[in-house]
Amino acid sequence: MDEVRVAVEAGADPGRRAGELHRAHEAFITSGGARGGRPVRPVVADSWQRCARARLSPEGSARVELDDEAVAAYREAHPLAAAMGVVRELTGAYAADGEHLVAVCDAAGRLLWVEGHPRPLRRARDMNFVPGARWSEAAMGTNAPGTALALDRPVHVFAAEHFRRPVQAWTCAAAPVHDPHTGRLLGAVDITGGDRLAHPHSLAFVQAVARSVEGHLALLPGAAAPPAGRARLTALGRDEALLSVGGRTVRLGPRHSELVVVLAGHPRGLSGDGLLAALYEEGSVTPVTLRAELSRLRAVLGPELLRSRPYRLGVAVDADFEAVARRLASGAVTAAVGGYAGPLLPRSTAPWVVRARRRLADELRAALLAHGDARLLADWAGSPWGEDDVEVWRALAAAVPEGRRAPVRARLRALDAELAPQG
Repeated sequence: MDEVRVAVEAGADPGRRAGELHRAHEAFITSGGARGGRPVRPVVADSWQRCARARLSPEGSARVELDDEAVAAYREAHPLAAAMGVVRELTGAYAADGEHLVAVCDAAGRLLWVEGHPRPLRRARDMNFVPGARWSEAAMGTNAPGTALALDRPVHVFAAEHFRRPVQAWTCAAAPVHDPHTGRLLGAVDITGGDRLAHPHSLAFVQAVARSVEGHLALLPGAAAPPAGRARLTALGRDEALLSVGGRTVRLGPRHSELVVVLAGHPRGLSGDGLLAALYEEGSVTPVTLRAELSRLRAVLGPELLRSRPYRLGVAVDADFEAVARRLASGAVTAAVGGYAGPLLPRSTAPWVVRARRRLADELRAALLAHGDARLLADWAGSPWGEDDVEVWRALAAAVPEGRRAPVRARLRALDAELAPQG
């Protein structure tokens, strides 16, 4: 079937696209599922064929499988519950400004959360787009969350690309979410709304949200061991990093921690001179001393984990400091602060570590101040690295309700007195 990109092309008229799709859909239904009529995108045509083979009716609404009490208990225990703060932070303003809905479903297509603007929420109830309802492709035909789960890839569905007619007034984009350690499919994140979601950036946006959710899950305490071929490095707030790989966790000494952190930050590797510059002040250590230190580290890790020419780690590394940086880059400030256990190797004087530590702390602090969330500011101000941060305390004093400002102002007065010039 030739492809006509009618769903996600920027600049095309949504009304014209919708009309073409309605005609193509009606031709498909009336022909009993045979290929014909006006062509549609292959991903949609293939989905329609699956729906036809399953003898799915183009009419009807979703079946609600869980009542309010049951869905509350189920989603509380679901792995994605731990990441809903990230989802809400990233999508809240987007949904409110665009009058969209944000939905999160499990791997079977059962909706767990449906949130967003009140007006589309009311309309969505008419077709049972509600928590507890099953929206898998097998149950509801072509739709973004259901088809994204069926294909295990991001999917954008516009208007009459939906197989069921009652859903054809909507446009949606969804991306699957996987367990970052095992790769297991956990569910999907979906944005649902009107024609404004037809733009390609909607799919890119929901993909970024899904990746941020996976990044958040990767840093949760008590997470499963990293999958084969990967290692996990924990170096924030610690002078001695932890490296988990191959079913074992190694506690590294301070110098070995610096080596592994620097190599984790350079996955393509470093020459001997590059590694010397990253670890030591110029001229303070000879190449012979560095090679001896690397030899000792190789004895700890094994030759398969520490390679040379160039010096690099032999497995992909999920480093906690890089995960926090990725969260910041995606705008997930709450998740970034939640994953920040403290400065990177706090006592290290290795030049590359010092720069990376300062950059991450400065970027996180700037995002925190711009975000202006009282709870996050209080967490930072109450931490060992933020307890003397006057600017954060001032931002906290402005963010908390009037009735809770007295202790914050008292701390500010004490800081001002401590910092006042003595004369």
